[in-house]
Amino acid sequence: MLQPLRTACCIFGMWGNSTYKRTSSRDYTNVVDVEDNSALVQNNEDPEASNPSWRLSLPHILVATISSFLFGYHIGVVNEPLESISSDLGFNGNTLAEGLVVSTCLGGALIGSLFSGWIADGFGRRRAFQLCALPMVIGASISATATNLAAMLFGRLLVGMGIGVGPPVASLYVTEVSPAFIRGTYGSFIQIGNCIGLMGALFIGIPVREIAGWWRICFWVSAIPAGILALAMGFCAESPHWLYKQGRSAEAEIEFEKLLGKGLVKFAMHELSKLDRGDDTDTVKLSELFYGRHFRVVFIGSTLFALQQLSGINAVFYFSSTVFKSAGVPSDLANVFVGIANLSGSIGAMVLMDKLGRKVLLLGSFFGMDIRFPPIIIQYPEVDRLSERESIQFASE
Repeated sequence: MLQPLRTACCIFGMWGNSTYKRTSSRDYTNVVDVEDNSALVQNNEDPEASNPSWRLSLPHILVATISSFLFGYHIGVVNEPLESISSDLGFNGNTLAEGLVVSTCLGGALIGSLFSGWIADGFGRRRAFQLCALPMVIGASISATATNLAAMLFGRLLVGMGIGVGPPVASLYVTEVSPAFIRGTYGSFIQIGNCIGLMGALFIGIPVREIAGWWRICFWVSAIPAGILALAMGFCAESPHWLYKQGRSAEAEIEFEKLLGKGLVKFAMHELSKLDRGDDTDTVKLSELFYGRHFRVVFIGSTLFALQQLSGINAVFYFSSTVFKSAGVPSDLANVFVGIANLSGSIGAMVLMDKLGRKVLLLGSFFGMDIRFPPIIIQYPEVDRLSERESIQFASE
């Protein structure tokens, strides 16, 4: 009896106020959807009693993480071969040109990321993956056949635009097609794909000093997983969330059956309708991301990501071969250990994500970074002096 009274009070409260006050999605669903939940119970549908099989959604997740693999691969693909590339294309010793070969890909990624949300919402998640694979195939082919700096930079720009679109869409897709009980683990697949791609690039680049023109093979190899991504996505499920937003509820049910199994389709659609009603009553303006109730969340998330990038990890990924050589460490061996360390951390996060939670892992990872930086800062100048002493001794001989 209390539920109809509460609903009536909410309705008359809105009528009695000339100014519309937005109702939060949580309050709205609590008020309106209790009858719907009770209907499910009366029909003996208890979807929380058992979780769907993770095997149904796993193939779709693995295909989506190919885009993250490609992101990691293209981050590290010029690490070891950069010296050979600069020598073959005629800008050896030009640090500006070498920096452009690395950073042009990031510039393209910035452009791609700005349009990734529009592409994903306008064309769907599957089409977005296929569209991001196209510039990666073309760009890798241009870089592999480049005979001058301009062609190399153009190829890197196209590749960057592709990897700028792919990972954001992958994060969205994984969130929308993953069962809730394993969503954190599946989310870790994105970072693991990134790490495996980086390791693959470092391993493939090892023979570059022994085999002339090997750097071209490194670029050609990246076109293979990009092509697989474009083809395999044609067989993967479209996001039911996107289909429902487009008014294609029947197709959304079909995709839910692929991802969760037939027994959970009705409950999944019910939850999706609740979420959609919540979105309608709790819309967020862009300005609210910079001030107001959402500012704190955006600020904390952006700051954590910025601190991670400012730690210098990107310099390791892009120029580790040069840095290790200057420190007197064999670059191929050191790069392998960098890749293994990066992958090990990601696997650990995947195992612990749904057990310890996100906050504990964040605090632990940043604490680990803090205690490891001082030894590096203290030790590196001594290693640098030893390297200079060896160079002087070698020159005198």
